[in-house]
Amino acid sequence: MVAYFGYLMCLITIQYIPIDDNVAFLNIKTEEIKLDYYKVAFFSHVYTSLPILILGILQFSKLLRVKFPQLHKKFGWGYVLLILLISAPSGFIMAVHANGGIWSKTSFVLQAILWFSFTLNALIHALKHNWKEHFNSMLRSFALTLSAISLRLFKWIIVSTFALPPMDTYKIVSWLGWGVNILIVEIYIISKKAT
Repeated sequence: MVAYFGYLMCLITIQYIPIDDNVAFLNIKTEEIKLDYYKVAFFSHVYTSLPILILGILQFSKLLRVKFPQLHKKFGWGYVLLILLISAPSGFIMAVHANGGIWSKTSFVLQAILWFSFTLNALIHALKHNWKEHFNSMLRSFALTLSAISLRLFKWIIVSTFALPPMDTYKIVSWLGWGVNILIVEIYIISKKAT
């Protein structure tokens, strides 16, 4: 499922290569795209999405962690730095300008802050060699990384099941896209502590 929706993410990203502000999602962001800082944030966010997704998936490969620890470490630095320096800050800027009013804006702002925080925590725990908490923080971080996929999955489910107006669907998936992922991860972490 991750591979399939990763492929869809690839198709979405390709729409914006070379840089084009008159395509797809940007057709409804006509005012925002006039703002230079929004444009930089948008394309930074879009262009880092696939590398972050790929690096994140590789971080959970036991083979990579055990047999190639230095490669795991390098990929981890790539994942962390792309999120902390580019993708989470650009996501925050986009969140402030999100469609759907305060409901969607609040969701995406909170998501950007949590994504930054969980990723930073993962880095701090790794530097302290606190591997259990590093792993848990990485799970939380990657759950938010995967929201790029789950948001589209929930959108597809809602659109194909209910006849909701598009903006109502957007408001709902703005929370479901990352909220369900985090809930699943927290249940998993709690269940592991109980065993």
